[in-house]
Amino acid sequence: MVAGSGRLESTVNLDSEVSRASEAVDRGTRDRVCKEILQRGPVSASDLAVTLGLTPAAVRRHLDGLTAQGLVSAWTGAEGAPRRRGRPARRFVLTDAGHAAMSTAYDDLAAQLLEFLAATAGAEAVRNFAAVRADRLAARYRPAVDAAGSDPHVRAGALAQALSTDGYAASVRSVDDGHVDPVSESHSAAGKQLCQGHCPVQQVATQFPELCEAETKAFSDLLGVHVQRLATLAHGEHVCTTHIPLLQITGPPGRTSGAPNQNENDELSVEQVKHHHTRGEFSR
Repeated sequence: MVAGSGRLESTVNLDSEVSRASEAVDRGTRDRVCKEILQRGPVSASDLAVTLGLTPAAVRRHLDGLTAQGLVSAWTGAEGAPRRRGRPARRFVLTDAGHAAMSTAYDDLAAQLLEFLAATAGAEAVRNFAAVRADRLAARYRPAVDAAGSDPHVRAGALAQALSTDGYAASVRSVDDGHVDPVSESHSAAGKQLCQGHCPVQQVATQFPELCEAETKAFSDLLGVHVQRLATLAHGEHVCTTHIPLLQITGPPGRTSGAPNQNENDELSVEQVKHHHTRGEFSR
């Protein structure tokens, strides 16, 4: 009986270890799925499967688990977006809880410090702090961006890479202006969009949008063009999106631009750009 009990206990321990190892692998894969959705969302299960080297069934199992935890949800698309024929593939984004899970415990402390600053020194002090923070970010990214050359769109790619290193899960996507070239029958480019799938200060920026405003100004300075912020995670969108126009150079890269160029032929209007953003007309 003693020998039999020993063998039974060993079997139970082995099963327990196998179970723990399996759970660890699942957690690791689920984290990879989360990170990919963070960076590329809205994204379909089939696209995730290709990128991660998993079967679609495995990806859907992890998506079901993440959805049950409230970390991921199916993206319904923008209101008013045209419906396409057939059954569209579901695409997924992180929920607020999903983004919050990737935030740190310092969010509350940072928010409290800014609240104290606003209460004791006024709103201007908060704006000054946001400007100084953005200037420091720009100074850190400038060497990598300047090394990319003078083309603002190439510089945007370098900026996205630098932002990703700091945890912003950034990427650059092209957006067309709705016009079709009669020769190539392709859509003409209107510019690029710098997308940030994650924001380390999202929770704080929800309360203090001055952080987003200062960051946008820093992007203009780094890229040498007047950029337009279309959406922010702090405002409830699934990604921070900044439009970088094809033309409208506001000054040499690395110099703070002055008043925006008002030439309507050089830049899409805010309404046009937002129209493309809400329709989700991006090419990856």
